[in-house]
Amino acid sequence: MSRIHDRLAELGIELPAVAAPVAAYVPAVISGSLVYTSGQLPFVDGALPATGKVGAAVTADDAKSYARLSILNALAAVESVIGSLDRVTQIVKVTGFVASDPEFTGQPGVINGASELLGEIFGDAGVHSRSAVGVAVLPLDAPVEIEIIVAFA
Repeated sequence: MSRIHDRLAELGIELPAVAAPVAAYVPAVISGSLVYTSGQLPFVDGALPATGKVGAAVTADDAKSYARLSILNALAAVESVIGSLDRVTQIVKVTGFVASDPEFTGQPGVINGASELLGEIFGDAGVHSRSAVGVAVLPLDAPVEIEIIVAFA
């Protein structure tokens, strides 16, 4: 097992299979020493655990857990193109999209679900820049979508 997979096991987390794209794109691409992921939804075994707007049909706490699922799907996509998460040297950027009820303003707290998990997994290499954006709707009516940029050696 790898160091990162050992850490995931300590956290009681199993990395999912790479989520199948829902349109004409690939889950991740390499450019130089960076991996760019496509937006990752919180799929579990190919299905969304919930749909709808955060602050209405979906609670902020549930959305935070969906951000954790989305980041695990993003890490699976990264691993699929670089072979091992042990090659990650830095999580560079996280961009999180939250399908938000018009009155909901807690997008940063929702995306903390992804950011905090990256810190738990990668330590200092998990510290990253970030955007947390509220949007009207996401693909398949998902409550959260995450994309990341990762440096690797």
